[in-house]
Parts: sequence; C-alpha cells; structure tokens
Amino acid sequence: MSKGRVRNNIRALRLARGLSQQALADAVEATRQTINAIEQEKYAPSLELAFRIARAFKLNFEDVWSFET
Repeated sequence: MSKGRVRNNIRALRLARGLSQQALADAVEATRQTINAIEQEKYAPSLELAFRIARAFKLNFEDVWSFET
C-alpha cells in the first residue's frame, strides 16, 4: 500500500478572499507559521485545525482538503 498525501487549496482560497496568513491564523487560533507550513504542504494539521480552517472559509471540509494516494 502506497503512502498518501494530504493536499489543500488554502492559499488560493485565502488570496481569493483577500486574507493574509496572519488574518487566517487569528481566525482559526493558529500561528502564521503554521498556516504557512500547511499551505506549502510541509505540515498536515490536526483534524480539529483542519475543520476550523474549512469553517473559517465557510466551506465543506472536502472543498478545502483532499487526500491523494
């Protein structure tokens, strides 16, 4: 079984809404550095944080996150 990878479109969503990384971080109770690492797919957030990010965009989880094998 091959290892999968968590993908996201946070950067595109954030820029489309005119939000800075810091503004999104504040909205989801994270650090700007965490948002940066998530956007670059260097860090997979906790499930709780992933849901908070989707909620901040007022989107379904699947509209923000995907899992590719």
